[in-house]
Amino acid sequence: MLEVRNVSAAYGTALVLKNINIRVGSNEIVSLIGANGAGKTTTLRVISGMLKPIGGEVMLEGRNIAGMEPFQIASLGLVHVPEGRGLFPEMTVMENLEMGAYLRKDKDGIRRDLEFVYSLFPVLKEREKQLAGTLSGGEQQMLAIAKGLMGAPKLLLLDEPSLGLSPVMVDRIFDAISQINRERGVPILIAEQNAYMALSASHRAYVIENGSTVMEGIGKELLGNDHVRRAYLGI
Repeated sequence: MLEVRNVSAAYGTALVLKNINIRVGSNEIVSLIGANGAGKTTTLRVISGMLKPIGGEVMLEGRNIAGMEPFQIASLGLVHVPEGRGLFPEMTVMENLEMGAYLRKDKDGIRRDLEFVYSLFPVLKEREKQLAGTLSGGEQQMLAIAKGLMGAPKLLLLDEPSLGLSPVMVDRIFDAISQINRERGVPILIAEQNAYMALSASHRAYVIENGSTVMEGIGKELLGNDHVRRAYLGI
């Protein structure tokens, strides 16, 4: 589905990614873990076109999308739920969900996906006329993911989905991520500082340090890796 090959990127003169290599297969959940500032968010920004790489390739279903505009990449089925959630706070829950589907013309499919996100996050159905900016942090994260799903993604990018949430809400969000993958078969790439939750939920994962991929493995196996345990799990 996705292959990032030797990608480098910079902000101005500061090189922040150095030959990143990542792949996401069909039906996989893949996580990027690493310290704050390691390059996880920048990697997602390059994939979705928000930042142009200075080297390497980003292959989506065999097509090099590196350097394409974000709207072009979105039209190919790649949906990016950014850190900070990317909601329209002065719009209602329903209006945000409708904005998520703005590129679509299949009314029946939109209706089915709306039913799915309401089954996934019932509180959004209860609050569909409420302004997004008045929701709790956890409800806003649910809405951000639901809004992404309304775009009928072929690949879903999630940036720090647990950020600022209570442990109970983090569990609910990651349960929903697993359900999306399991029931819809949507491949998901997650950038996440909560290494335990990310590795527990993922089929595979990459460790990013100082802008480079330094380790790859099966998610649950990396939970037992000595370096990962010391650096990211505090064990």
